[in-house]
Amino acid sequence: MKKILLALAALTAGLQASGSTEPAATLKSPDGNLELSFWLENGGVPKYSLTHKGTDVVLPSLLGFELRGTVKAEKISFEGDEITKTDVRPCYSFAEGFELTGTETDSFDEVWEPVWGEESQIRNHYNELLVKLRQTDSDKLMNVRFRLFDDGLGFRYEFPSGQPLTYFVIKEELTEFAMAGDHFSWWIPGDYDTQEYEYGECRLSEISENFQKQVVGNSSQTFFSTSGVQTSFQMKTDDGLYINIHEAALVDYPCMHLLVDGDTHVLRSWLTPDAQGWKGYMQTPCNTPWRTVQVAESATEQLASRLVLNLNEPCAYDDVSWIHPVKYMGVWWEMIAGYGSWAYTNASSVKLDSFDYTKATPNGRHSANNERVRQYIDFAAENGFDAVLVEGWNIGWEDWSNCSKDYVFDFVTPYPDFDIAALNDYAHSKGIELIMHHETSSSVRNYERHMDEAYDLMNKYGYSSVKSGYVGDIIPRGEYHYGQWMVNHYLYAVKKAADHKIMVNAHEAVRPTGLCRTYPNLIANESARGTEYQAFGGTQPKHVTILPFTRLNGGPMDFTPGIFEMNLKEWCGNNSHVNATIANQLGLYLTMYSPLQMAADTPEHYSEFMDAFQFIKDVAVDWSESRYLYAEPGDYIVVARKAKDDGQWFCGGVTDENAREFEISLDFLGDGKYTAEIYADAPDAHYLTNPQAYEITSKKVTAKDKLKIRMAPGGGFAVAFKPL
Repeated sequence: MKKILLALAALTAGLQASGSTEPAATLKSPDGNLELSFWLENGGVPKYSLTHKGTDVVLPSLLGFELRGTVKAEKISFEGDEITKTDVRPCYSFAEGFELTGTETDSFDEVWEPVWGEESQIRNHYNELLVKLRQTDSDKLMNVRFRLFDDGLGFRYEFPSGQPLTYFVIKEELTEFAMAGDHFSWWIPGDYDTQEYEYGECRLSEISENFQKQVVGNSSQTFFSTSGVQTSFQMKTDDGLYINIHEAALVDYPCMHLLVDGDTHVLRSWLTPDAQGWKGYMQTPCNTPWRTVQVAESATEQLASRLVLNLNEPCAYDDVSWIHPVKYMGVWWEMIAGYGSWAYTNASSVKLDSFDYTKATPNGRHSANNERVRQYIDFAAENGFDAVLVEGWNIGWEDWSNCSKDYVFDFVTPYPDFDIAALNDYAHSKGIELIMHHETSSSVRNYERHMDEAYDLMNKYGYSSVKSGYVGDIIPRGEYHYGQWMVNHYLYAVKKAADHKIMVNAHEAVRPTGLCRTYPNLIANESARGTEYQAFGGTQPKHVTILPFTRLNGGPMDFTPGIFEMNLKEWCGNNSHVNATIANQLGLYLTMYSPLQMAADTPEHYSEFMDAFQFIKDVAVDWSESRYLYAEPGDYIVVARKAKDDGQWFCGGVTDENAREFEISLDFLGDGKYTAEIYADAPDAHYLTNPQAYEITSKKVTAKDKLKIRMAPGGGFAVAFKPL
């Protein structure tokens, strides 16, 4: 770690009167391509702008807040009793009337090593400007800290202690990102409770008119505007510049969405409210998450950006020996597709304190039974996997979802046909760990009341990782998945798990913002439309070419790839169809990065295609180097990665509904000769009509060679390079 004084060529700063419109301070990125300007406009209004090589990226944009007024309390008499009446005074602007009291500058350059990741080393290099502001009529203080990297900007608000502003409530954050044009964008609707949408693709000016197309079939009532979108929000200018708006280090603060003004192309922050409509409860000293503006000259540079990770704090744990990547299978897809059931009985309602499962009649479809789990354990062990996830093992699944039950699961009591002790002994004898599943049904108080006991049970039986879920409306009622209260709960669960040396894979939680750097036992999240939707009506092939630009910008996703049986109707009567080829499903193990990778289909389906399944067995899940070779959001992605453990290279790609051909240079291989084992779509493959058609070929190659690869519509490819 090294700190040096900021070079004078990169910064000019000075004090300024509140009436000036000239920049009070400017800051350049280490390579000089990005330049930030900050100033106070007439009336003491803080604003900033950003350029790239002299071209506008963010036009003059507002900074600040609207805060709740002070609470006035008075004693009144009511029917002989004296009670206290409280009254909230009008909200007020904390975005004007400021003066600049000083600036501080710095520069930082380090290389840090993630516990797991897409590379073994990450450079964190930025120039920094801290702007100190005082609201003249109230003496309240607010600082804005800017960090400018070669790949973008991060800034956050900081509220120092020892000032009149101590406890305060945010009505709204007023941060703006004024775009310099009507950029093309990839977006999902603003929703306080879910990110499980397919992506819209249109100009900023067209988002409102396309909104309803993206929310068809979604029952959520939490849309706040027909022009609201979620981050990570990807755009592309007509000049070919890639711009992404997101946030980093979301801690003790509500998740940020964006309101899009289609006429002016201004994006304005919109925070997730609590049950009363307020956005955030703060106590100084405190700060907001970082607001991020990533800027890249190519799509591959955008995918390689680590700005969001770099804006998070270093690892919080001294000992990380218990944190490790995992390749797993699971008793899951057969329930998702409708072949089996999570519930043990067909009971219409269950009260856990009185229902006797030993006297209940089994429904005959419960998947998490001893025999079936042993089949998964056997197959996983035979094929070199690390673990098996089991969902539906614990009592309470008969009426768990959206029943508004406070006490819904206890997370420790298994169904009668799941022998937790015997199955753990059997799994361990085969070199397999079981992954615990904690579906909370969004009854958050219930989960927290049982959390220590549940983690103790995991320690007792040797479970090192847990998949948690938050399906349904939040209890406490009226809170949202992405509000400040729930943001705090998710991190509480991760920290509590760390006390027990347990890794967490959280589904339906708030989208990641790089906190996995600080808390690397947060090994994965879902927080997007995953493979399960292929059983819920299907997902367009382009979806997997967009997610790496958006959802994965903040951290890895448990996407659950690897489906080989696309005809669900023939298998289990489900009318949905998996919109992918087998080669596409193999390519996802390279394009959808995660240190927690699942082979999501059943042992029976894999047994029919063991030659293709070989790639899933071989592919690594932790990397020392990653190179994005070709990419365009909504169209295609091709990436090569080098395994951290043995240095073996792999390459893979996916495409949308269009067939594509690429000539891939193998210059990443380095010295030596290799056998390229190529898993590709057959000439007549098609995600709708012939998804299981693939070819496997071998070819001797060196770094001087090129591979010609064709991907079918909805297809993909995967290559394992084995040294000779």
